[in-house]
Amino acid sequence: MLQSLRYGLAATALLITSQSHADTPQLPPPESTTLSKLQLMQGFPPPPDKLVTQANFNRFPNGRWALHHMRELQPSRGIARDPLADVAKLKYKDRGLGDLRFDDGSGQTTTVSEWLRDTYTDAFIVLHKGRVVYETYADGMDDQDQHILWSVTKSVTGLLAADMIQRGELDPDVTVAHYVPELKDSAWGDATVQQVLDMTAAVRYREDYKDFTSDVYRYAFSSGILPKPKNYQGPASLYEFLASLTEKSGEHGKQFTYQTVQSEVVAWIISKASGRDYTDLLSERIWSKLGAERDAYVLVDPHGTPLAGGGMNATLRDLARFAEMVRRKGHYNGEQMVSKAAIEDIFKGGERSKFEGGGLDFRRGQSYHNQWYQTHNDHGALQAAGIHGQMIHIDPQAELVVVKFSSHPVASSSFTYTSTTAALDAITEALQ
Repeated sequence: MLQSLRYGLAATALLITSQSHADTPQLPPPESTTLSKLQLMQGFPPPPDKLVTQANFNRFPNGRWALHHMRELQPSRGIARDPLADVAKLKYKDRGLGDLRFDDGSGQTTTVSEWLRDTYTDAFIVLHKGRVVYETYADGMDDQDQHILWSVTKSVTGLLAADMIQRGELDPDVTVAHYVPELKDSAWGDATVQQVLDMTAAVRYREDYKDFTSDVYRYAFSSGILPKPKNYQGPASLYEFLASLTEKSGEHGKQFTYQTVQSEVVAWIISKASGRDYTDLLSERIWSKLGAERDAYVLVDPHGTPLAGGGMNATLRDLARFAEMVRRKGHYNGEQMVSKAAIEDIFKGGERSKFEGGGLDFRRGQSYHNQWYQTHNDHGALQAAGIHGQMIHIDPQAELVVVKFSSHPVASSSFTYTSTTAALDAITEALQ
């Protein structure tokens, strides 16, 4: 069992950090991995070779089923909509974007529909000026399915923290230890809240996936992302793991380094500063006001702590409502639910010089602030991104919102970023 877990996580994690196509295995034809052909989790009980579990969900093609059935695999906590509120109706005006042809960045011409198929897309929606102009779902997923957002969750967490700052409930310039005494002796103890939000807190968090003693394995086991192997002696919960990271990697505030653990600390700060569970606060201030069709939910660790760096799940349309709220500077469904100043600050982005050298070379020229990517393109587009192809793209100038759920075999966004950027540019040009 230990060897299989080691292989399962290592295989996926190596893909997460891969920056070149040469490191990537031969991909199966997307049409051969539709759920109707895979027949995963069919029958009762499913045959052993069709069974998806917590221990194997991260091995392709199991993710094609698992990423929109995560609640069936791991413990979770709800993020409630208002059950008495009307659903915020979306207006539709089909623009036929599926047939739109564009150069995918490699010299090959393709269509939006073909690009979606070839990037193993599970669901995709485009809003222009608040209207749905394109919406599609892959075989086996529908508009009521909640899909995991992976690291798009970070941006939801960051927005909640940015709003608390504008409300005067959170001071970005005080130390982490001020809000979370449990982290006083950790590497985060003397970092500021803003440094954690911008991922410039210098924490030695080793992600060497070839070394089974690497920190990423302890994170996976302690947070419940993977089942603990036999004779495991490490941290038993997320908070215990975070407190165990006591070494710095340099001086705080100097360099961006992408680390999911930073987002988990942000959520801990939010809960300490507000005296509220992260999910309850997110429900009260955002999800219950969106006019959402369904509750969202977040995966939790063995102690019930929300995984705010990558555990949120929501329907496509509800995440599109969330993204449209951000585009409208916090005003949606008839009210100002998030501070306009908080969102304007996020749109400004961070210091590009600190972002350079942070390990995300495919995003060269961009910046990171309050858990969001500012592309600094001609339109000042904002993005949230997660492994295996999760994405929010918000273009304020074009009045455009795009949300994409995927289950790509390659975890890293770097693998599809060129074609994704080309597709977004083509869609933007066509709508303008």
